[in-house]
Amino acid sequence: PAAPAPEPLPALEDSDASVLDALRGLFGQESLGAFLIPEQIIRRIVVTVDNLPREKLALRQRPVPAIAGKFMTTGPDENLILDPENYKRYAAFVNLVRGLNMQRAAAVYFHFYPLFQQAYVDLGYPNAYFNDRLVEVIDHLIATPDVPDPIRLVRPSVYFKYADPDIEKRSAGQKMLIRTGSANSAVLKQKLRELRAAVAGHTPGA
Repeated sequence: PAAPAPEPLPALEDSDASVLDALRGLFGQESLGAFLIPEQIIRRIVVTVDNLPREKLALRQRPVPAIAGKFMTTGPDENLILDPENYKRYAAFVNLVRGLNMQRAAAVYFHFYPLFQQAYVDLGYPNAYFNDRLVEVIDHLIATPDVPDPIRLVRPSVYFKYADPDIEKRSAGQKMLIRTGSANSAVLKQKLRELRAAVAGHTPGA
């Protein structure tokens, strides 16, 4: 007998409920609730992925809320250091990602891919594929250098900056990975490699 036809996808603006159901199957209800803003999920993901290699992120468009806890430093003002205790703030998120099956995650992504593509076109890329951009951004993040402790900081105004100009000039995405610490960054890079293996070479719409 012929296989049943797949259910049609919802409209992009009405897709949050369906995407949430699929993500709960990957992460679990309780784990997901702490790390996802449940409105305009696909649009937020597309905007954030596109911005990660840039200088700044559109903070109001992030799909993930800010990590709980205060950003911690140690040392006098003239010799500020990123406190290694700060890395513990990311532990719950990193453990969530560590346990994610990237093949299953890719299957969910491909199921909803037409909506990701629509959001990417709406963002101003009518002649490009979002999947190509995703792979490009994954490669960019994997190329983030490992920065051992101590990581020195300066505070010329309200916000902290990296004292090393080579770090400070890096993209928002790479600086975020560095801020999680070497151990957490290594886990996240490995999961990105797994995701890349699952999505690279995919023909959109196939």
